[in-house]
Amino acid sequence: MKRYLVILYSLLAVLGLSSCNLGDDGPNFHFTALQITSAELPESFNLNETYEIKVTYVRPDGCTFFEGFDLAKPDVTVRNVVAIGSVRTDQTCTAAVEEEEATFIFVVLFDEPYTFRFWQGTEDGMDEYFEVEVPVN
Repeated sequence: MKRYLVILYSLLAVLGLSSCNLGDDGPNFHFTALQITSAELPESFNLNETYEIKVTYVRPDGCTFFEGFDLAKPDVTVRNVVAIGSVRTDQTCTAAVEEEEATFIFVVLFDEPYTFRFWQGTEDGMDEYFEVEVPVN
């Protein structure tokens, strides 16, 4: 008898959980690029060493959260750096603009100078960057 009760309760629990409607009509967030205002890099790199690069970015409101960096490699020693944020779309947000810091790890693999291009936004539909060149010893 106990065995049948356990099976019955298990079946009711499964049916009860599967009938929940969370009202999920779609995603409640989207990703966006965040403006980078400054970056701290060393004056020079040493070949085959690892560096932590500090970046200051703008968090435009209370619904935007930093998720990481997108580092594109358009050339051997050129890196386009974009801070990526997620924006919650299912809540009311504060309009407070804040500057925050984050870091990424960079390994020097080539003996040529590196050019970092940090994304600052768009103007007239064109991406705007500020560039920092770091020589390699």
